[in-house]
Amino acid sequence: MVLGGCAGRDGEQSTENPQASGPCAIVENGTPTPKTPAGESSTPRNIATNPGVATGYRADMTPVRTATYSVVTANPLATQAACEVLRDGGTAADALVTAQAVLGLVEPQSSGVGGGGFLMYFDAASGQVQAYDGRETAPAAATENYLRWISDTDRTEPRPDTRGSGRSIGVPGIVRMLQEAHAEHGKTPWRDLFAPAVALSDDGFDISDRLAAAIEDAAPDLKADPQAAEYFLNPDGSPKQAGTRLTNPAYSKTLNVIASDPESFYTGDLAGAIVAAAADTSGGRTPSLMTAQDLAGYAVKKREPLCRPYRGHEICGMPPPSSGGIAVASALGILERFPMAEHRPTDMDLNGGRPTVMGVHLISEAERLAYADRDEYVADTDFVPLPGGSPDTLLGSDYLAGRAALISEQRTMGKAEPGPFGPPGSLGPPTPEHGTSQLSIVDAQGNAASLTTTVESSFGSYHMVDGFILNNQLTDFSAEPTKPDGVPVANRIQPGKRPRSSMAPTLIFGPAPGPPGRRGPLSAVLGSPGGSVIIQFVVKTTVGILDWGMDPQRAVSMVDFGAANTPKTNVGGEHPVIDTTDDGDHDPLVQGLRALGHDVDLADQSSGLSAIVRDGRELVGGADPRREGLVMGDSR
Repeated sequence: MVLGGCAGRDGEQSTENPQASGPCAIVENGTPTPKTPAGESSTPRNIATNPGVATGYRADMTPVRTATYSVVTANPLATQAACEVLRDGGTAADALVTAQAVLGLVEPQSSGVGGGGFLMYFDAASGQVQAYDGRETAPAAATENYLRWISDTDRTEPRPDTRGSGRSIGVPGIVRMLQEAHAEHGKTPWRDLFAPAVALSDDGFDISDRLAAAIEDAAPDLKADPQAAEYFLNPDGSPKQAGTRLTNPAYSKTLNVIASDPESFYTGDLAGAIVAAAADTSGGRTPSLMTAQDLAGYAVKKREPLCRPYRGHEICGMPPPSSGGIAVASALGILERFPMAEHRPTDMDLNGGRPTVMGVHLISEAERLAYADRDEYVADTDFVPLPGGSPDTLLGSDYLAGRAALISEQRTMGKAEPGPFGPPGSLGPPTPEHGTSQLSIVDAQGNAASLTTTVESSFGSYHMVDGFILNNQLTDFSAEPTKPDGVPVANRIQPGKRPRSSMAPTLIFGPAPGPPGRRGPLSAVLGSPGGSVIIQFVVKTTVGILDWGMDPQRAVSMVDFGAANTPKTNVGGEHPVIDTTDDGDHDPLVQGLRALGHDVDLADQSSGLSAIVRDGRELVGGADPRREGLVMGDSR
């Protein structure tokens, strides 16, 4: 099946291809349209629901068509380095290692070796899909009140706050996860994969507009950490500006150590430095209780992939402790009861056209229902079982049909109730992750990887050690261990537990030839950062590709829209098709949604979607115009 096309504004075939200058070249794509006025969002950014710093929108990006391999990351330097690994015969697992190492340098606000991630990997030779859980864990000494107060005898909040204290730091998992994936699927020697990031660390790179905006946003908090302040700020405390040349010899040294012996990150001098940095009390910060034993004992979990049908395709996502896979599958399972193809965006152009009122309404309602169940029931299943003991209860066909019947085409439900499954009870208030990045890769052998990688909030906990940022992933737990009625909150912190996430790395497979039960061919690889809104970004893009026949660039570029389980419906005000003047009173989509009772939020959305689709004998890639990433691969 051919997914999407490459039609131009008026339906003509586009001949534009930014890849035309050769494999792994950095070629501009789209026309930057900075935020206005004066760099301010049309609506104030709510860091809880829209955590990323928006830096504008690149209008009229064109899909990148390649012959045998393709990679998309959030930064051109990381994409280029990963592309060169693929060009030289490396696998998707090899390219992941190189890309993550470079991203930790050029996009440290979003990911790095001090964080964690979830990886969906497809091995073409065996046809097997694997789900790697590299999520951070709570230290063994973490009590249920670890995030609430300093100790049972000092019941004051950790200082300067929970996030900026050592209490937010989870045991990092990304290095060990990449090590295991490489051991199973890699081809290029592990040590060689770090050479590009080491060279960039030593020779220097220019601060990008996006990194500069993030530094400016976080400057007051970065001052609290001596290493972070010295690296990101000028001597007078002002944030370093875009175009400033940065070198990071400490990170170069760290990468050389990991390249020589990845276990040293968990048991050697690096591990000791991490523990010491997390326990640092300079500036009055409350220390972490992480120990060397916590690091040495960290284990990657191999989970059962969450694969469900949609429109004749198979959608494979990440199971708990991520809620992303279940919520995406739930929303799609509900939407399959509606003729979504009839609600394709109008006025189709390179930016994804204008979404229809009913298309946005139905998707938002399905997401409200999915989030209701996600909020109530999904946590780390090693500690809290799902209803019925498996995803089948929440994703059963009859159950989702009943959920779909709750949707009215005349009026929004505003807020949905979760399904009546009883315990484990509410997980407490949603806890978003902020500093996240997405990598999508297909190699020349047909292997594919979707990795969502994170340090939680932008610049994590603001603790910097040996050239990299430590995460604040534990703030994804509910700080309150019990509900007002005394019932334990499922997503409360417990020793060794992994906090719930919304990350949703996704692989899509086409209809299977031959007898039932066989996996079809790889059709698409996608995912996004964006905190709890990741689910909405992935659902939008999947519907765009499968229901609306959009190529991946148009599906990614399309207006970001959707809803969590609140009366607010997001419509990304950064998109050029949305008229945000007078709070959207003149925009037809906004008017139509408000007529159905939606409380429309026009804040800029900061998705970082990436998608690769197999279209016949070639690959077609799309990068999010809201960030600075690019697609690269071998020319056709």
